[in-house]
Amino acid sequence: MTDKWKLVPEKLRKLKDPKSWKIEGTDEWSSGRKGVGLIGQDRAVESISFGLMVPGRGYNIFVTGQPGSGRTSYALERLRERAAELPAPDDWLYLYNFDEPGEPLAMAVPAGRGKELCSALDSLLNDLKITISKAFEQSQYEDAKTQFVKEFQERAGAIMDELKSWAAERRFSLKRTPQGFVNIPLIETEDEEGKPVVREIQQEEFEALEEKEQKRYQTQSEEVSQRTLLGLRRIRDMEKELKERIGELEAEICRAAIAPCLSDIREKYADNEPLSRWFDRMAEDVIENFGAFVTSVRDESAEVDFTRYMGNLFVSNDPKDGAPVVWETNPTYYNLAGKVEYESRQGYLYTDFRRIVAGAFHRANGGFLVLDAEKVLMNFMSWEAVKRLLRTQEASIENLGEQYGAIPVSSLRPSPIRMNLKVVMIGMPHIYELLQYYDPEFQKLFKIKASFDTDMPRTRGTEQRMGLCVADILKREGLKPFDAEALSEVIEWASRAAEDQNLLSVELGRLRELLMESHAWAAGAKGARVTREHVRKAIEHKRYRSSMYQEKLSRAFEDGVIRVDTDGAVVGQINGLSVIDLTDYRFGHPSRITANVFMGQEGVVNIEREVRMTGPIHNKGLMILSSYMGRKYAQDMPLTLSARITFEQNYGGIEGDSASSTELYCLLSALSGLPLNQGIAVTGSVDQFGNIQPIGGVNEKIEGFFNYCKTAGLTGSQGVVIPKTNVRHLMLDHEVLQAVRDGKFSVWAVGTIDEGIELLTGVRAGRERRDGSYAPDSVHGRVKARLSKLLSDNVKLRKKLSGDDEENGGRRGRPEEERVPGRRRR
Repeated sequence: MTDKWKLVPEKLRKLKDPKSWKIEGTDEWSSGRKGVGLIGQDRAVESISFGLMVPGRGYNIFVTGQPGSGRTSYALERLRERAAELPAPDDWLYLYNFDEPGEPLAMAVPAGRGKELCSALDSLLNDLKITISKAFEQSQYEDAKTQFVKEFQERAGAIMDELKSWAAERRFSLKRTPQGFVNIPLIETEDEEGKPVVREIQQEEFEALEEKEQKRYQTQSEEVSQRTLLGLRRIRDMEKELKERIGELEAEICRAAIAPCLSDIREKYADNEPLSRWFDRMAEDVIENFGAFVTSVRDESAEVDFTRYMGNLFVSNDPKDGAPVVWETNPTYYNLAGKVEYESRQGYLYTDFRRIVAGAFHRANGGFLVLDAEKVLMNFMSWEAVKRLLRTQEASIENLGEQYGAIPVSSLRPSPIRMNLKVVMIGMPHIYELLQYYDPEFQKLFKIKASFDTDMPRTRGTEQRMGLCVADILKREGLKPFDAEALSEVIEWASRAAEDQNLLSVELGRLRELLMESHAWAAGAKGARVTREHVRKAIEHKRYRSSMYQEKLSRAFEDGVIRVDTDGAVVGQINGLSVIDLTDYRFGHPSRITANVFMGQEGVVNIEREVRMTGPIHNKGLMILSSYMGRKYAQDMPLTLSARITFEQNYGGIEGDSASSTELYCLLSALSGLPLNQGIAVTGSVDQFGNIQPIGGVNEKIEGFFNYCKTAGLTGSQGVVIPKTNVRHLMLDHEVLQAVRDGKFSVWAVGTIDEGIELLTGVRAGRERRDGSYAPDSVHGRVKARLSKLLSDNVKLRKKLSGDDEENGGRRGRPEEERVPGRRRR
């Protein structure tokens, strides 16, 4: 009966005939052949191509896929191809704002000319220093300046002489002191020879004068003071006029001197109107501060700051390279949006427009920016910066401290730059879904979705394409060629990675790892080509590096710590199969499942569920099991039983419904009294109608039970029962495949509970008759008979308990004479 559902070895692994390659090794393929590029990603390729074609706003691209699917490498490759077809964008500089120093000016120049402009400004600065210094060393300037000063001095002297004469007529003398001019009264006396002389009156002489005479002097002193002030005001006006004349002279000389220097740079950028206006303003500032240029030449030790006349090359592009493609691997806010750097000088923070640093937004302007979605979302304010850029099409450099600091700090506010770029974000599918759900702006900003798949159909054509892809990787990485058998082993590995005989995994990261490690084993063996043995060694050793926990469990089974029966037959006991996933490695592990049935009305109870060790999917499977029992056996009578099912020696959580059919087999065995073959492990979920449904990890489960059987000793009657719909997913290890060929191990595929229970017990399941009964010797007949007996026994017990209650005055429990005096029942 067991051969009815037994699978032949050809069904357990889809092999690739090495002869079908029609080559000895990958090195025989033409070296001039064009690379196959990305395989199995037609949807993603078309989506990215379309996204690059659409120029409108909002048509940015979000690439979804698993790491290792080639999503990043292909996106970068395709973007670089497209960028090479586009013109290089402008260079950007920040220049000093002579009108608003705190708001540096952003200036665009054609690609490649930004560096040229900065060099030209540096050269211009040096030329201005020399030219201006020489201009003011000429005699023409000194002579004109001397003449202006001489005229001023003559006119000022005449005014002072006039004031002194006028004051002398009124008997006053004008004297200059540190505090200004003072009026001193004069008195006429005779000298020793009796001649009349005029001298300054002394304080005691003034005080000796009559009061009337003192008042006369005071009145005249005020008149002299007023006249003196008017004279000094005229002199100050003349001095101001002198400075203006000298300033005009200096400006004229400076303007004439710098005009030839500026004319060259003006001509180069004559078509750039904003830059021409800046040159005009720069010339005015140079004229206003020509003294700094003269001082810097005449005194080399003088510290003069000329940075305002320099340029900050913010973004530079090579006109030969086309549009930029920027892949920002650390998308912090400042790395994306740019920043203003500070320098500490004697305890103070200092900055200027030359310390404005470009971010990824600015470097990618006119091209493409590639970002990792998860990293963007992890960094504070980065996602908001991306959205603001795409929404406003402008990039502003702002200090986060101004927005979120307790005390606002004044800083530079560089003028924003107009942006024209396409953002390509790369992330996991669930990140895309979360953004779609929680961010209302996301759909407007990222209208193109490019989904990278993990597998593709396995056909002769796709096998050939994968072989060519392998050859491309080998050539690109400089690895040894693979022979035909090794190439076939890679194809079979790709099907195993996809968990389907009719699919091939297109996770290029994992494929590249296998090729590199196979090459390493071949190089260690001094082989000219990589053979099948090298590929298998790479696969086995990768498994070995991660299988320490699996080996510990196997050792516990070998030592008898973990009990799993692989031989004999037991009622109410079966071997279930589960997969332990360690992220980088997963393996199958058998679990002993037992069931007990006894009188009661609790129904089927899973012990793990009662102690909350099961997940919702497992609980759902148990409820489906109960529903199957009701549909099968409770059409003409109620189910009156208590059953306990448990996973023995399980101390962790249980999730998934792949053991629901296994639990049902165990329960049917406990009810029917028929023993189950312990050499057969079972996996598969069940629906309410008794159909076996597919499960995951079928290869790991079979191989896991095989290892336990191999440890205990293969008997030839051992094997695994799987759902029929999982046959296409079988890509078993070569060791298991060989054991099946040798008749030491078997794999059966069943489609219903009836088929599985017949296989496990050796007894026919039985078909329902018209009256709802089953053959007495069938499995279902025995189960229904047991359920009927439990029901009748339950009814008899109820009647007996009811009679006892009547004899004891309607009170339940122990007879009156057995009750303990003085104890109350609660």
